[in-house]
Amino acid sequence: MSEVRIAAEPRTEFGKGAARRTRRAGRVPAVLYGHGTDPQHISLPGHELMLALKTPNVLLTIEGLNGGAELALPKDVQRDPIKGFLEHIDLLLVKRGEKVVVSLPIQLVGDVVAGGQVAQTEVEISVEAEATHIPESVEFDISGLEIDSQVLAKDLRLPSGTTLAADEDVLILQITDASVSAEREEPAEAAEAAGEGAEGEGEAPAE
Repeated sequence: MSEVRIAAEPRTEFGKGAARRTRRAGRVPAVLYGHGTDPQHISLPGHELMLALKTPNVLLTIEGLNGGAELALPKDVQRDPIKGFLEHIDLLLVKRGEKVVVSLPIQLVGDVVAGGQVAQTEVEISVEAEATHIPESVEFDISGLEIDSQVLAKDLRLPSGTTLAADEDVLILQITDASVSAEREEPAEAAEAAGEGAEGEGEAPAE
């Protein structure tokens, strides 16, 4: 897994105004908690943090805290809903050898059977892994799956050292008949078009 070293600074001001000033300075407000310790209010460099978070479940080495460093995992990342910039982040303290529960993206590989299509209901899966050896994703090969096949959480082949933390009977995906799906879509599209035409009948002509 990816490990990134990042320098922290303590925060002594709180509230929306203080948070805005922190972000204007190019830093992101953060809270570091876990292992029964009091939460630590810190700020992190915005650009470096944004690059680090491009890797799912990135392990952060937080430096500059009481002369030492702490290992942490991102737990709650808040972004501006319109512009997408980082607003705040919660970080969970971890130790080497410690087990943690995280969500891993499910990456599909291979080609779907002729005439079939993939209906994926879960794009992530909850697993337990060692805090400093978290895989980036779970790969699943859909090659050879016939139409009407279903894949449950227990069917996933998890990376070494990783165990399933989700319900083993959760449906991950199924292979459906592409022709049947197309037939269902056509009446819906026709009804939508008819509705649009009816709305336009009562409109006055443009001058």
